[in-house]
Amino acid sequence: MKKALIIYGGWDGHEPEQTSALLAGHLQQRGMEVARTDKLEVLADAAKLKELDLIIPHWTMGQLTGEQETNLVAAIESGVGLGGVHGGMGDAFRGNTAYQFMVGGQFVAHPDNHKDYTVNLFAQSGDPVIAGLDDFKVHSEQYYMHVDPGNQVLATTIFHSQSAPWVNGTVMPVVWKRRHGRGRVFYQSIGHNTKEFGIPEVLEITLRGLLWAARQ
Repeated sequence: MKKALIIYGGWDGHEPEQTSALLAGHLQQRGMEVARTDKLEVLADAAKLKELDLIIPHWTMGQLTGEQETNLVAAIESGVGLGGVHGGMGDAFRGNTAYQFMVGGQFVAHPDNHKDYTVNLFAQSGDPVIAGLDDFKVHSEQYYMHVDPGNQVLATTIFHSQSAPWVNGTVMPVVWKRRHGRGRVFYQSIGHNTKEFGIPEVLEITLRGLLWAARQ
């Protein structure tokens, strides 16, 4: 049985405890053993991290120590998967650039705050993370991110902003996959709170992406 660890905490507005519990439950239903912790100290045990199949950070903002960052990155480079959503992974550990390099992107803004927008899937890619799904609409923060051009992008959104009109027309990645060392990395920028996982496409893409990262 594949083993996953969810590390949750940071800013409470992203409902880290509730969202981590929701994801854990769904992953368990799909045959994965899942542990959760709200302590970053778990990252001090480099050997135990490498015994996992998947690590899910759900910790908005915050800071990793040098040892914690080194151990986490080393685990992924050794072949452990990394996956997550929204600010829990894409706006985590703002001062840790090795972590950001591994994720493949970093949140910088959400013009207009919560708004309606469309997510466009790269259906022609045939990728199993999005196979059989169609474009869908979301009411959430539309994340403007600095992203790695090496990401394998699976979905995008187009910005139409009142508060930041200079970004209008920008095509921004929403879902991507990548490799870091021997590890698989998955990220999607939706999931401000548990309610957003009630959108079937959001939940399904998230679970498929996490399972892909864990090689399941």
